[in-house]
Amino acid sequence: MESLDDLLKLAEEAHGHLCAGQILGVRMAMLGCQRLGVDEPRGKDRKRLVTFIEIDRCATDAIGVVTGCRLGKRALKFRDWGKMAATFVDVANGRAVRIAARESSKARARELYPEIENKNQQQMRAYREMPDEELFAEEWVEVTLDPKEFPGYRGERVACDACGEGINYDRFVRQEGKTLCLACAAPENRYYRPAGNP
Repeated sequence: MESLDDLLKLAEEAHGHLCAGQILGVRMAMLGCQRLGVDEPRGKDRKRLVTFIEIDRCATDAIGVVTGCRLGKRALKFRDWGKMAATFVDVANGRAVRIAARESSKARARELYPEIENKNQQQMRAYREMPDEELFAEEWVEVTLDPKEFPGYRGERVACDACGEGINYDRFVRQEGKTLCLACAAPENRYYRPAGNP
């Protein structure tokens, strides 16, 4: 695996800036890969990892850069829990490790560099240097991946009987003899609502 500095450069390019969250994400992903023995996550080991991320912030982009896991490859799974945490799953053997940033790391950054007034700069410097055990909590976990969740899964593609849009990966329901997309089956759960033409 590349060095921390090399991975931070790649993360900065992908995300648009370097911040404390990017450093946490890079280090978190490096640690996850190390624990699983995945040496080249974007190379020869690229099909071994599925990563669950629990926050949609800067760290998420960094984790994707290090692991090579992407939403479009179905290898990055988002769970909106608002936690600076990720679970790394080795699909080759089923082993999984969940890594979460310790809340105490912010206070530790203040202790290490009280002379740095800017909180982000303070954390950036500390997060580069702190040992893994001060920065992260680790837990071996079990993750059951349904065959539909694996990268490369090809499910039935059907059209919604209500809106006519195509539906992939078995993300449909059957109601009263009709095949419906999730939005048409439960319009109250849509993230959008039709507004008409402006």
